[in-house]
Formats: sequence, C-alpha cells, structure tokens
Amino acid sequence: MSTTGDDEAEALRLLPWTSASGGPACVVADPDRPGPVSRLADVIEATHLEMAAVLLGHARELTDDAGPAELRHLIAELTRALTDTLRIASGARR
Repeated sequence: MSTTGDDEAEALRLLPWTSASGGPACVVADPDRPGPVSRLADVIEATHLEMAAVLLGHARELTDDAGPAELRHLIAELTRALTDTLRIASGARR
C-alpha cells in the first residue's frame, strides 16, 4: 500500500481476470473512490459468485441422477466456478 501526496490510501486490487500473459492482473485502486476498472471488476465478481451459487444448486439436484457425461460437465463447471471464487476471495484478503 502506498500513500499519495494528499494522504489518500491506494492499494493493489487483484482483478477477477488474468493478464495477457496468464498471470495475476491488478490495478491500483482507491477503495473510497473506485474507478471504472474497479467497478467492472465488482460486476464481474458478483456475476462469478452468482453463477457459482446457481451451479451449486444444479450440482445438488444432479448428484443422485446424473450419468457420467453430465457429471464430467458438472465437474468442469464447478472447477471453473471454484477457481473464480477463490480468485475473488484471495483478492478480498489483500
């Protein structure tokens, strides 16, 4: 975390997408005055979390009746959702 000349705190925010090279993407953010990139990240994070909740509901419904193909698809989607959720959670801890 750094401080600007007028004592406004800035911090690096982990974004819910990766950089062009596949690594973590961050932006310098002021939590009191989010800029357009932070607002877009908020929307994407909320969408990821909502999708994870819906997917979890589907998983609960399919657990007893799904065949192998459905379970493979479900595992792939749950893996994607969990990856997104963990990225959001790790960014919130920074």
